[in-house]
Amino acid sequence: MLALMQINSFLAFSRLVNDFANVERITYRPGSERHENDVEHSYHLALMAWYLINSQKLDLDLGTVLKYALAHDLIEVHAGDTFIYSTDKELLRSKPEREAKAADILKGSFPEFPAVHEAIQDYVLRESREARFVYALDKVLPCLLIREDGFRTWDEHGTTLDMIVGNKGPKVALSPEVEPYFHELIRIIREERDARPIKLA
Repeated sequence: MLALMQINSFLAFSRLVNDFANVERITYRPGSERHENDVEHSYHLALMAWYLINSQKLDLDLGTVLKYALAHDLIEVHAGDTFIYSTDKELLRSKPEREAKAADILKGSFPEFPAVHEAIQDYVLRESREARFVYALDKVLPCLLIREDGFRTWDEHGTTLDMIVGNKGPKVALSPEVEPYFHELIRIIREERDARPIKLA
């Protein structure tokens, strides 16, 4: 028979995952009016990371990578998702502080799960190749989703390809395993966007 504390913690962590699914991101689900949520994003990231490691025979620890991918945004349950091109300067400035506080809340809520807190911290520090790989791939995934949706998110927010390259380029460069995919994707997107018909007023 489980102790009351065990079952209560089990139920609480399930609620946390459900709350995680309620954190909406700026990107749309392709072909839908619904925005992507953090659970979908994290699962997408984990599967894409697994795909690359397996298909390209990358010398990275898969278990570690999957932990980072699944846990990297969990703090957003308490900190929210921050759009990198937001015009709210205070929101952008406060991001590190909000996320540090959120990590402390998670630690206090689930002290029995130190591995998830370690994964979040290791991902933030980006000291390992695995952490840098997930961090870089995390920057590529929105581009994939936005492209599949016909660039609606970028069009609505006035986001240019130069803004994307300027912001994401140095971050993706931290992982030599991911960087070639980013540059090739940008090349494809540039060709596709240049080929779009001009809308007349």
